[in-house]
Amino acid sequence: MHGNTLPSDWIARYASLVPALPPAGGTVLDVAAGSGRHTRLFRRLGHPVVAIDIDTGGLADLAGDPAVEILRHDLEDGSPWPFAGRHFAGVVVTNYLWRAILPDIVASVAPGGALLYETFAVGNERFGKPSNPDFLLRSGELLEAVRGAFRVVSYEDTEVTAPRPAMVQRIAAICL
Repeated sequence: MHGNTLPSDWIARYASLVPALPPAGGTVLDVAAGSGRHTRLFRRLGHPVVAIDIDTGGLADLAGDPAVEILRHDLEDGSPWPFAGRHFAGVVVTNYLWRAILPDIVASVAPGGALLYETFAVGNERFGKPSNPDFLLRSGELLEAVRGAFRVVSYEDTEVTAPRPAMVQRIAAICL
């Protein structure tokens, strides 16, 4: 799933859950944005996007877009969540897990906004990397992260074959 320039099928399928208008505001936060495949998807859909990653080189061509805010930031260095008190119409995370900030990610979704999250799950070690349990979601972990605060539209904890064999967990949920 790494190195792919096409948006995740999961994210593309549920992108319409992200409200374009207030009260949620329409802005999407792309966490660990990488090459910006989801930043580009949401820009094509008309959303302003905040893209954050430790390496923003893959986003350089978007620097001139006034509706794209690019933030170079190490999410894993123990510094405070850079979006404390800020809320987004959509928060998108793919192929990334840093448990210390999972509550912050969830809390960044505005009421009525959508959380679209897809990453590797326990069992992926049999397919290769990531294999470290620190980077693999435990069974039901995304459901627990949103319990009581979101309406789950769709959730999967499954084996996929494309873009490569992997165990993934993914959720599309609306903040209450």
